[in-house]
Amino acid sequence: MDPRSLQSLEAAGWELARRQHWAITRAQLIALGLGAEAIRHRLAHGRLHPWRWRGVYAVGRPDLSQHGRWMAALLACGPEAVLSHESAAALWGVIPYCPGLIDVSLPLHVARRRPGIRAHRRVMALAEHSVLRDRIPVMGIACTLVDLSARVRRPTLERAVNEADRLDLIDPEALRDALDGFGPVPGVRALRELLDRRTFRLTDSELERLLLRIARRAGLGLPETGVWLNGFKVDFYWPDLGLVVETDGLRYHRTAAQQERDRVRDQAHTAAGLTPLRFTHAQVRFEPAHVETTLGAVAHRLKSSRGPRPTNPSIDRLAA
Repeated sequence: MDPRSLQSLEAAGWELARRQHWAITRAQLIALGLGAEAIRHRLAHGRLHPWRWRGVYAVGRPDLSQHGRWMAALLACGPEAVLSHESAAALWGVIPYCPGLIDVSLPLHVARRRPGIRAHRRVMALAEHSVLRDRIPVMGIACTLVDLSARVRRPTLERAVNEADRLDLIDPEALRDALDGFGPVPGVRALRELLDRRTFRLTDSELERLLLRIARRAGLGLPETGVWLNGFKVDFYWPDLGLVVETDGLRYHRTAAQQERDRVRDQAHTAAGLTPLRFTHAQVRFEPAHVETTLGAVAHRLKSSRGPRPTNPSIDRLAA
């Protein structure tokens, strides 16, 4: 072979291996122009190393990174294979990586068994539900969370949803909307139940009715609602206690900007001598005992230490 052609072939092979996290297949090498003798030569000189599955090699050194192992598993299962389930969740970073079987999804018409690989044959069109992450074909985050919800306990699932939200991979509302496209797939029901608690939101009238009932049981009087304090509209305000209660639709806010706005609100109220508290709508609806206990304890503390109430938190009822 012409030296320039050989150099070009070598460069193409190294580039392909680099994109695949230093894993490559015999079929890919042959497609690049390497014959059986050339492959044997590179094996003999340590430039290729047989990996766990026949026809798959590690390039340059005998070991692969975790990304390389995932990629090698996909290469061993064919071009339509996609990383899924726990392995996909680990690649997305929503659960910790645990050594063990590598989960790979395959089209229904593909039947392959490989040691160390847990193959899932899927009816769904994998190409429509998969993406590239770190150059590895993987099921999208919504599908990954659905798959995970059918296999793990609720606390693990909730941590995964939290982490997906924190990493800005998908927010709870978008995930709940995405579930409508899955049909009766295992895992959808459990994930929907979890999300319904997380994204539950009462109407203003329902929220007011329920919170006022809880506040009465906690020994608080009637609050002012929808007033503006220190430049912000607040949900509930007890002037005699200097207590502000805000209710959030989500257990926590997703973006740094939203968190920053909440911090500024709370800091403004605190600087004016008020005590801000936050509950979610789901807590008001599903955990009233917790809300009542917290309100009662805070109210007792404020009454016990009652001094002159703030004389001028910036209140603008005309803006309400």
